[in-house]
Amino acid sequence: MSTESKQLIQLRAEVPFDLGGQRLDQVAAQLFADHSRSRLAAWIKDGLLTVDGAVLRPRDIVHAGSTLELAAEQQAQGEWQAQDIALDIVYEDEHILVLDKPAGLVVHPAAGHADGTLLNALLHHVPEIINVPRAGIVHRLDKDTTGLMVVAKTLQAQTRLVEQLQARTVSRIYEAIVVGVVVSGATVNAPIGRHGQQRQRMAVMDGGKPAVSHYRVLERFRAHTHIRVKLETGRTHQIRVHMAHAGFPLVGDPVYGGRFRIPPAASPTLVDALKTFPRQALHARFLELDHPVTGERMKWSSDLPDDFVWLLTLLQQDREAFVG
Repeated sequence: MSTESKQLIQLRAEVPFDLGGQRLDQVAAQLFADHSRSRLAAWIKDGLLTVDGAVLRPRDIVHAGSTLELAAEQQAQGEWQAQDIALDIVYEDEHILVLDKPAGLVVHPAAGHADGTLLNALLHHVPEIINVPRAGIVHRLDKDTTGLMVVAKTLQAQTRLVEQLQARTVSRIYEAIVVGVVVSGATVNAPIGRHGQQRQRMAVMDGGKPAVSHYRVLERFRAHTHIRVKLETGRTHQIRVHMAHAGFPLVGDPVYGGRFRIPPAASPTLVDALKTFPRQALHARFLELDHPVTGERMKWSSDLPDDFVWLLTLLQQDREAFVG
């Protein structure tokens, strides 16, 4: 059966002296800070957030002593199945959970992936998460990217985490194996938008959304490099697009991989590993953020997955075989 739910939200607050004379949407954002500005503005426009019983516009001025009342329903966005899918949870409390996503797990239902996703698993693990927008998913990893993700279990946590992501105070650091020998670290500051002809692809383009990635070298091999990438923004396929744009596409990337490259005289084992690597070699290794309720700075790390470690081992053996 599908999971459908509505959560009644009823709040009441008096406008304090220091907020008097400001716009309604600004005052509401201060008094009802667990909800985003855009959500509050929508409720004001729908007449669900009133001032002394009257419906006003978001830009109307409110005065000290007035009473703001909110009576709204937070409705689940969509009809999704709760499914018993195993999750590798590395941290959980009543507000957030941090998980280590395996390769092959789609994060959110979409065309071609109606169920069997992380969202379906979250609904089974935390049924009340249906009341949080997008079931608490505030950032995504591609289907075949592994590693750390944070999920909000409450509306308050969701609002705070989205604010942190927008303010770029969440630290997300990835590791990747790329094609080519990277001489030194650099920053890619190149806007990303949806490809004009191939809608499943993203591309660096004028008019795209700002996108910034910082990368540095961890280890060089004969024709490949193990790098670490720190995201400043979080665009779809950002690391995959930016590294391909820089001339160093990710090993195994079926969309942005570019020209296949094998070191001269490489062993059949390495050749086979490079040819058959089943996904883009990308792992969300470190995650750091302020807890959305306590404010405590928290950090987590995730071990590199077995397929990634195996390829690194083969590349190291190849390099050592040809030294000198």
